[in-house]
Amino acid sequence: MTSARLPPTMATRCPKRRIGLAVVLALGLALAPLAAEAQEPGKVYRVGRLSVSDSEPTSSEAFRRGLRELGWVVDQNVVVEQRNAGGDLKRLAAVAAELVRMNVDVIVAAGSDSVEAAFRATKSIPIVMAVGTDPERRGWIKSLARPGGNVTGLIAFLPEMGSKRIELVKDLLPRARRVGVMTDSSPNMHSEFEHIEAAGRSLGLEIQYVRVMSSEDLDAAFRLLRKAPPDALYVQASSRALDGLRSRIAAFGITSRLPVIGTIPYHAESGFLLSYGASIVGWHHRSAYFVDKILKGSKPGDLPVEQPTKFDLVINRKTAKALGLTIPQTLLLRADQVIE
Repeated sequence: MTSARLPPTMATRCPKRRIGLAVVLALGLALAPLAAEAQEPGKVYRVGRLSVSDSEPTSSEAFRRGLRELGWVVDQNVVVEQRNAGGDLKRLAAVAAELVRMNVDVIVAAGSDSVEAAFRATKSIPIVMAVGTDPERRGWIKSLARPGGNVTGLIAFLPEMGSKRIELVKDLLPRARRVGVMTDSSPNMHSEFEHIEAAGRSLGLEIQYVRVMSSEDLDAAFRLLRKAPPDALYVQASSRALDGLRSRIAAFGITSRLPVIGTIPYHAESGFLLSYGASIVGWHHRSAYFVDKILKGSKPGDLPVEQPTKFDLVINRKTAKALGLTIPQTLLLRADQVIE
């Protein structure tokens, strides 16, 4: 009985054809992500970084570190053009326009005022929010999941956190009756007011607003607070005047024996009694991820906007001692960091 033999064409050519096709498919799959994320060889990309002031150099370094961790070599294949308005909001539009004239590949905007200035200056250059607030309400994006335009990035401030901080005041000072809220009344803070006032009503706390638009307003605010002292002072986070004045506010709180509550971890490090919020330095570091994606070909409108999921409670025990306050053990146990 003779065994059946395959025709030569099937016995010799088909395996080679199958092997060749497999190799082509494997190479195609392997090279697809590289093609999608390949940067132009030899090109030096320019990233504009826009802020109101340069009060936090650690944020700038965190961004550069993020780029390095993603394989970029700063000042070789990517140049960071750092620009700020010197604390003057009136100059911000001009500084944003300067970056647009430089034709940078992407603008990283630190703070809602900077995002607004960049958004007004260009609808074509990608904009990454390193710190933003209410981007949908302000018309920068269509939705968090699908931004749709030239803006994406990170939301660091959530309006509902205002109520959480008012609750912390009550936990810290159960007998408190009035809480001062220092604000510059910037649009990115308006949505937080509702949450602050709702928490105040539910906890039986009167909310006393103190408006500070510049360093010149601070002395007048201090006089008002001395004349009608609240039980605690909540300082809203802001890209405007207040963040740059935090050391003066902390010193005033200690000399006036007034507990000051902040929103960013480094507020407590500056001398506030406590702070509760997301790490801004961490978000500047994360903004490098969006820049990396955009420089490798992704459209900003296709990159979902990210929100904070972790909030740090930082308590400054040195300040508590200076104020003659004892921090409740329940709060100490909840703290992510206690400054001794």
